[in-house]
Amino acid sequence: MAQSPAHRFGQTIGEVLEAAVIPLLAAFATKHNLYLDKHGDRPCRPGKKCTWLDLNKNAHDLDFVLERGGTHEKLGIPAAFIETAWRRYTKHSRNKAQEIQGAIAPLSETYKNARPFIGVILAGVFTEGALTQLRSLGFSVLYFSYDSVIAAFKKYGIDASFDEDTRITEFRKKVKVYEALSAENRAKLSQSLLETQRADVDKFMAALGKVVLRQIERITVLPLHGTSVDLSTLVDAIKFIEAYKEDTFEQPISRYEIRIRYNNGDLIEGTFRDKADAIGFLRTYLPLLPTRK
Repeated sequence: MAQSPAHRFGQTIGEVLEAAVIPLLAAFATKHNLYLDKHGDRPCRPGKKCTWLDLNKNAHDLDFVLERGGTHEKLGIPAAFIETAWRRYTKHSRNKAQEIQGAIAPLSETYKNARPFIGVILAGVFTEGALTQLRSLGFSVLYFSYDSVIAAFKKYGIDASFDEDTRITEFRKKVKVYEALSAENRAKLSQSLLETQRADVDKFMAALGKVVLRQIERITVLPLHGTSVDLSTLVDAIKFIEAYKEDTFEQPISRYEIRIRYNNGDLIEGTFRDKADAIGFLRTYLPLLPTRK
């Protein structure tokens, strides 16, 4: 069945939003040695969709994932999950917010040891309730208003405004004008959308950087039949546990408690009965550290 012009134009706006985001995230990934996963072929996952599995092996199709240690052939450790969405009417905004929550929350729990950034980049008409809901769940939100979308398209001769009474012939005209744009002007249109709210874009990217570029400040290891020890690096923490003599006390070791504190205030904790599990937990953070010479 052929797409209706109305649906096609809505899809066009979504594509413009995505085209604005890709170079932004790609530049960030390149600068900080991350891999950007997005829609397209990648040998280490099936199909073209950016699909990730949660703990229960449920598949979630995402827009963008920034990874530490990822390559075209190998999945890395997620540093950020970022979704995009365009909606024209408020009646659809809360449902979309819940849909995004449903995709990201299980993955955030699956990769809780990595404490990834979770963000959404929205455009169009979203209620304050929908935005508040996402922020309350820990999402960073970059929101381009409907007026910003209209302003960006207007610069390239396209009236992007419409409502439920807009005629099909008008949608057909909007699509035709957009498709007549050169590839260069389409890219400029997407960039123009970013410029309509540059301060908000910079704030979102700063929030992304604060999480992704955080540094480990201290690792505390508490073998419970002994005293706690503060160490400055993951390597030192691993060496401490490897060398720790569990049989030097009258009572056998009960468990290891580990706390990793970051310089941005994040705190990750783990409790392990087995030495190997404690070391395995710490090793999952090694890709986050720069290689030491």
